[in-house]
Amino acid sequence: MEQAVAKVQSGMTLMIGGFLAGGSPLRMLDLLSQSPVKDLVLICNDTAFPDRAHGKLIANRQVRKVITSHIGTNPVTIEQMNAGTLEVEFVPQGTLAERIRAGGAGLGGVLTPTGLGTLVEAGKQKITVEGKEYLLEKWLRADMALLNASTGDRSGNLIYKGTSQNLNPVMATAADTVIAEVGELVETGDLVPETVHTPGIFVNYIVL
Repeated sequence: MEQAVAKVQSGMTLMIGGFLAGGSPLRMLDLLSQSPVKDLVLICNDTAFPDRAHGKLIANRQVRKVITSHIGTNPVTIEQMNAGTLEVEFVPQGTLAERIRAGGAGLGGVLTPTGLGTLVEAGKQKITVEGKEYLLEKWLRADMALLNASTGDRSGNLIYKGTSQNLNPVMATAADTVIAEVGELVETGDLVPETVHTPGIFVNYIVL
């Protein structure tokens, strides 16, 4: 675990899997919150809570920018945003997932009508397709993705139980380095192939 967290360097862009800390790599994030790493950019569904998951990083002022869809459960995020000490880029939740998917698939972005006529469209290119207007939402990638999986094998194949899949599978495709924290580690060949959500080819490191 310590070796994994030591790979995170100041200034990196991190993707953090999960939804309100469910499906997030809690132990890695706890260790990271105790490290001197700072100036991070987080790409995440939400900013969790001040005392849990990546919310701790924000509470410790280790984060300079967040790209997210929701901050309402973390008052510290709101305070820092209003004070101008934390940059927050709001992205509609479905658009966030699609931008990450585009980054993983090698696409330049996605076209969506979501956000037209709102603050979301500010500064973005509009494209008309067959008479209908869309926003071009550009891809998202990260230096590193920190994920959580219920089960993994020694080749890096991962399975997520229930809703803990939240953004973990798509984030695994869109980062230069992927570290997965797993609840159970099994031998290669023990997992039924068709139950695997993230193939091991996307995963660089596993911690138990």
